Amino acid sequence: MSALDFTAERLQGGTTDLKQYLGKVVLIVNTASNCGFTPQYHGLEDIYEQFKDKGFEVLGFPCNQFGHQEPGTSEEIGSFCEKNYGVSFPLFAKIDVNGENTHPLYQHLKSKAPGLLGSEAIKWNFTKFLIKKDGSVYKRYAPQTTPKELVSDIEKLLASS
Repeated sequence: MSALDFTAERLQGGTTDLKQYLGKVVLIVNTASNCGFTPQYHGLEDIYEQFKDKGFEVLGFPCNQFGHQEPGTSEEIGSFCEKNYGVSFPLFAKIDVNGENTHPLYQHLKSKAPGLLGSEAIKWNFTKFLIKKDGSVYKRYAPQTTPKELVSDIEKLLASS
């Protein structure tokens, strides 16, 4: 099973089969609009713009499980991200990344790339998972890791066959 063997609800409605991203390098991020890390939307959009024509995607998954920092509706989240950060990469409907209602995608990501000391729990917003072209999980990054710090790993994966 790969990270792209799942479906997810889009922020604007409808379901996306993540298999459509096979053959691309994909960055999956749990996001929030009212977090200290929210300015990372700028960096995520920057690397998306830099690499999208080379086979790279950023997928944002809003989550309200950390300090209730994503309380808005889908419309409010989309409007906020576009107006304040110019987000053009795909955003999905709000999900849970921990607990009994964890989205199956995040169950898979956490099992394949545990965090510090082997913990599978997502610690905070803007935890990032880089996915190889074949859908396997390459690496997990802490919320403090800026999108710019991922560039060399992205370039490496884009260059691999």
